[in-house]
Amino acid sequence: MKLKALLTGLLLGLPLAPATHAVAPTNAPVVYAIPIHGMIEPALLYVIRRGVAEAHAADARAVVFLMDTPGGTVDAATDIVRTIQSVKVPTYTLVENHAFSAGAIIALSTKQIYMTPGAVIGDAMPILMTPWGTVEAMPDDIKEKSVSGVAALIRSAAQQSGHDPELAEKMVRRETELKIAGVVICPSNRLLTLTNIEAERKIGQDQKALLSAGTVKDLRDLLTQVGLAEAEVRELDVTAAERIARWIAALAPLFLMAGLLGLYIEFKTPGVVLPGVLGVLCLAIFFWGHHIAGLAGWEDMLLFLVGVGLVIAEIFFFPGLGLLAVFGAVLMFWALLSAMLEHLPGSPWYPTWPEMQPPIFKLGLALILAGAGALVLGRYLPATPLFRRLVLETRQAGYQASAEDTSALLGLTGTALTMLRPAGSAQFGERRLDVVTRGDFLPAGTPLRIVEAQGNHLVVEKV
Repeated sequence: MKLKALLTGLLLGLPLAPATHAVAPTNAPVVYAIPIHGMIEPALLYVIRRGVAEAHAADARAVVFLMDTPGGTVDAATDIVRTIQSVKVPTYTLVENHAFSAGAIIALSTKQIYMTPGAVIGDAMPILMTPWGTVEAMPDDIKEKSVSGVAALIRSAAQQSGHDPELAEKMVRRETELKIAGVVICPSNRLLTLTNIEAERKIGQDQKALLSAGTVKDLRDLLTQVGLAEAEVRELDVTAAERIARWIAALAPLFLMAGLLGLYIEFKTPGVVLPGVLGVLCLAIFFWGHHIAGLAGWEDMLLFLVGVGLVIAEIFFFPGLGLLAVFGAVLMFWALLSAMLEHLPGSPWYPTWPEMQPPIFKLGLALILAGAGALVLGRYLPATPLFRRLVLETRQAGYQASAEDTSALLGLTGTALTMLRPAGSAQFGERRLDVVTRGDFLPAGTPLRIVEAQGNHLVVEKV
């Protein structure tokens, strides 16, 4: 793992040591600050794990999470909560602006929460988002199942860190009333969302703060409040590559779809080059993004290339064997799935079914989109002027082709003389003609029928 991190750092120009923002005496305690900004999604987990590992290696006295987020996925929040709960030193959250939804759940997993003036925390009720970013209504049974699961997660996070679990659950469930020491904090039919002033309100005889330990100006003010005013602050440097990787991981189905569709077009029209180059580029971006995000290893990329090599060997060197193509396809699909799986230290080498579900969904969505794109291209691409310019249809010695009216050839049957990929030559009686399929990949010897004739542009299909 150390060698992998070193090579990645050298290739991308990443810092080989955490950024130090304050120089202090060598005997000063170290505090790590880890930013949680923007959407919370699976690739963010790698950044947080890296920060926690660096804090542990530096023997940090405390870890502070700097939070400003509108929320994110429940799965990512669950893994981040587990990571934070594994930290052996005190953990703090500084809500710099917003901590909504998954951000509120993560904040409740830390021992103490501080907020800056004007900051807000709460509203963690799960919602269903479409791939286009709009909110979709959930059926009642599905909604109750989702709310119940998130409510249990936020209660557990609050219990483990010493916060009020009923207050935490009120951020998820609107139907109950939250009353503490006879004071109604939030009425029924409303989700709990607190400003910094409301969150630090003292309740009951013991005058315990409702949620926030206090309002502070900034990180240095927070450290003064907890007795670490002289600490050396090391803020985790989130690199540009990691930010890009988070977007790539989130858009994984689109990159997979484009990559698979590009390779499909290249296999169907060898020599065109451009679709194959774009397909390989999209898959390279996919693997690179997941590699930087801490999900894919070099072995996943190597496994995918081996699978591609086996499929190519089947098509060009051992046609009809079948076994190489099947084995190669299995290796390719497993490499794509493995690149989206989390590989946690100490976990079994084989993934569990819950861990497999998100990658399977993303890969399935990519295959459906690529299949739909292939059907559309196979139907309409051969008739486009661009396709005709890309496919070689010039007259060659020994071939009989005419630019004159060839409509009389419609319905004529013959046999493919060469492999049609999708262009090639075929024998019709005593005539040898250049033909093209509608995108099908047909071996030599296939019986054919001419279904379209426009000058020397003859379209055939398998009989």
